[in-house]
Amino acid sequence: MQTKGHYHPITRFIDKSMQIFEELGFCVIEGPELESEWYNFDFLRVASDHPARDVQDTFWISGSKNKKLNVMRTHMTTVQGRAIKNVQPPCRFVMPGRVFRNENTDSTHESVFYQLDVVAIGESINLSQMIFCLHEFLKKLLNKAGLKIRLRPDYFPFVEPGMDIAIWWNNKWLEVFGAGMVHPEVIENMGLDPKKWQGFAFGGGIERLMMIKYDIKNIKSFLKNDMRFNKQF
Repeated sequence: MQTKGHYHPITRFIDKSMQIFEELGFCVIEGPELESEWYNFDFLRVASDHPARDVQDTFWISGSKNKKLNVMRTHMTTVQGRAIKNVQPPCRFVMPGRVFRNENTDSTHESVFYQLDVVAIGESINLSQMIFCLHEFLKKLLNKAGLKIRLRPDYFPFVEPGMDIAIWWNNKWLEVFGAGMVHPEVIENMGLDPKKWQGFAFGGGIERLMMIKYDIKNIKSFLKNDMRFNKQF
């Protein structure tokens, strides 16, 4: 007997996330999974000797990484540079997609997972606007009573100042987003004048948000193709 199929739970969750950001005035943009070294690292001020460029952390396609070869994108922030090329700011983008990390896996880490990245560029963008967008998105998406969100200073090469965003889950803080004001050098790499334009950006993992919303204990559940799991959504 044939059974009627439906979208994967990750697809549904991404669709809901995009709907919320569209209500906040953001446009949805996509980019390639096979990315250039420029957009994945150089554009975002990731130093040439940064550990993220090592083969232990990144899936390089072939040959030596010193020859400016392609990589399987390691984060959705790579799409920022492509999105801004043909658009005159002010602008607001949200970018969902699959990313790849060559790393050890556990209950909250996988080598293949989904992220969304958000960027807003304008003449008077500030951190309070970013925090508002973050809170609005998380409250509408997770719809949890007593949701506890933590913001604390952190370092990311493409933002200044930077912070990490964590949510209290299973008696611990689980980091869900990296965030901050877009670094002036990244603004320059976009072909814009950092004295006129500024922006905020934040991004993080889709599966981790789903784990919080639905109390899923292991991130590997999303890749098992177990219909008993998928049919719950």
